[in-house]
Amino acid sequence: MKERIAIVTDSTADIPPSVANELGITVIPLTVNFNTQQYLDGVEISSDEFYPMLTASTNLPTTSQPSPAEFRSIYERLLEDHDSIISIHISSGLSGTITSALTARELVQGDIHVFDSRSISLGIALIATEAVDMVKQGLSAAEIIARLEQVREGTEVMFTLDTLEYLRKGGRIGKVQAVMGALLSIKPIVRVVDGIYIPVGKVRRQEQALQEIVQQFQALAVNKTVKRIVVAHGAAQKAAELLTDKIRQAFGRKPDLTVQVGPVIGVHTGPGTVGAAMLFE
Repeated sequence: MKERIAIVTDSTADIPPSVANELGITVIPLTVNFNTQQYLDGVEISSDEFYPMLTASTNLPTTSQPSPAEFRSIYERLLEDHDSIISIHISSGLSGTITSALTARELVQGDIHVFDSRSISLGIALIATEAVDMVKQGLSAAEIIARLEQVREGTEVMFTLDTLEYLRKGGRIGKVQAVMGALLSIKPIVRVVDGIYIPVGKVRRQEQALQEIVQQFQALAVNKTVKRIVVAHGAAQKAAELLTDKIRQAFGRKPDLTVQVGPVIGVHTGPGTVGAAMLFE
């Protein structure tokens, strides 16, 4: 009899609710804190609501991970009608979400596999989507985890920021670096490597940044097959359309999905962010 496996991720995967429902992925939300107000990411606040609030706020909002108790509740509910759970989350180098999931696993009787995506946003979404496909193929939880390690190796995320200010406010980069970036109107290009942000280039204009992102993806694609492409943006629809055109010209196909960067990731990247994730085989 086929193993019944539940796939869990968190809201930083930026999977639209309609897509999560269609794929049967359970999404546990992180929290965005605006002063004294708390909002569950993607549940009580959408991306469309978040970015105007972020721009208007004098203080940078903070984010917090789900508690072990919240994970425990979801795991126990899912184990009522599943044999195993595969729980795929934001890089442990950027959030404590994995720690909460691991703590909850110790409190719940059942077969629970917690997987560090070592990625963010649509990089996590690509890995979770692959896991769903493997469940449909009838693989066991142990087989899926082994394959996901290969998928993780083949997942690449790259994006450009309109400003370094939000990374500075969030303590992700130094003040001098941010001030210099603002003075020079620099658009940094950031790649997610081993679960942390690594700057891989900087240009003066957004269009140059988008072209550079595509060229970097082309270099990564040498001798590989591109299996999936997804584009994400933070209140930057036109830039996302431009990146989509450049991807189509370079790879001969459109992205499989275009979404907005959600509130939790958006706190650190700010409005005007645009990027892509690709899965290579």
